[in-house]
Amino acid sequence: MSEHTVKAFGEQLEALSSSIAQMGGLAEAQLADAVEAIARRDTALAERVIAGDPRIDQLQQTVEDQALKLLALRQPMAVDLRDTLAAIKIASELERIGDLAKNIGKRALVLNREPPIRLTQSLGRMGRAALSQLKLVLDAYSDRDAAGAEAVWRADGEIDEIYNSLFRELLTYMMEDPRTIGLCAHMLFVAKNIERSGDHATNIAEVVYHMVTGGHLAAERPKADVTSSTTIPFERKS
Repeated sequence: MSEHTVKAFGEQLEALSSSIAQMGGLAEAQLADAVEAIARRDTALAERVIAGDPRIDQLQQTVEDQALKLLALRQPMAVDLRDTLAAIKIASELERIGDLAKNIGKRALVLNREPPIRLTQSLGRMGRAALSQLKLVLDAYSDRDAAGAEAVWRADGEIDEIYNSLFRELLTYMMEDPRTIGLCAHMLFVAKNIERSGDHATNIAEVVYHMVTGGHLAAERPKADVTSSTTIPFERKS
């Protein structure tokens, strides 16, 4: 390769990483705002989260276009190929987190019209844990830190444990007072969306680890969600 070609290739890889960083920052902000909209009962904030989702979708398309152009024109090898493919995978995971944040925002619109219950504090704690995981894995991507990515992967059970506890509390609420069933069902959807956000952060950790090392983490991640046989269905994009 000529010096000019090598420089251009490096600039394209850097632009791809920059787009992922921008998309990650936006997904992180969307999730934080969605959780905050419930904790503060802030309907205006929930509406902004819902309205902001198309921007993440646009960034995903930008990342895919940049990556496909790299693959077609540069035919990257080894670590450069892993970087390019990782960007596509990570963008997909971040787009799903954006969808989950939007879904939480929609639930917030309903919850904010109902009397508050103390379990919103548990949702806040769960949301902070998911956000911490997302921030750490985005840092690991930026720093090419395989150890940091593995640490995120191994910490996935913490969010599951909070979810399991909240799941049991909400079931108790519904059994003790059937009038709360509708409200608690919305909270269960919110909790599941937060838990799934943590799963997507863990998926990104696996991608980052492979991007940096070329190897794979263990086939089965440490999970602590024991509600899988009874939990509510996962919301799809709408």
